[in-house]
This record gives sequence, structure tokens and C-alpha cells, in this order.
Amino acid sequence: MAELPCGDDPEPSEPVPAGPLYVPVRPGPLGFAVRLFRTPPGGRTAVGFTTEHRLAAALGPHQAWIRLARPALRTLTAPLGVTTVTVNPRFTAPAVTGLGEPAAAVPALSLRTG
Repeated sequence: MAELPCGDDPEPSEPVPAGPLYVPVRPGPLGFAVRLFRTPPGGRTAVGFTTEHRLAAALGPHQAWIRLARPALRTLTAPLGVTTVTVNPRFTAPAVTGLGEPAAAVPALSLRTG
């Protein structure tokens, strides 16, 4: 049987979280801004969590958040050159940046999906 595109299939073959995600934000000059992170290879990504509990487990109980659907999060971050959305990341140590360069020089947390 031919595989249908996800939009035509009542049960897509690649499950994605339904509904809005819990998206970490930080205070900015005009309100709040979505926090962006780096993947271990160094690419920038927006992150979202399927539950408030998962967000708190990864970023702490006092992390501010907003609810956004995945398409809205992509639209919001695309003008910044960020096209990846990582759902339910687990944070790890900073990525290795090279010989002789301390890991503390990495400006953002690295993350691992899973």
C-alpha cells in the first residue's frame, strides 16, 4: 500500500505532538522573547515541550514559558534563521568546540533530543 502524505493520512506515520507546546521565553525589551538553543553540532534551534513538567525538568521550575503550536514557533523563529524545532530535549553538557578552546566559551546550552 502506498504511504499517504501526513496531511491526507488520519494517522500520520511520524507522530508529532498535537496542540500547543510549552516554549521557554526570556524577558526582553518589548516583553518576552523565545529562548533559542544550540544542538551539539552547533546549529540553532527553538525548543518546545509537550508538558509543563518536562519543561521544568529540563530548565527548572522558574523558567517562564508561553504556549505556541509548532507552526507558529517555526514562523516566529524563521526570520532569525532558525528553522529547526526540537521537541522535549534533554539538556547535556556544552558541546566540544575544539582543542585548546574551553567549553565555557560556548554561549548557549547544548541539547540532546530523545
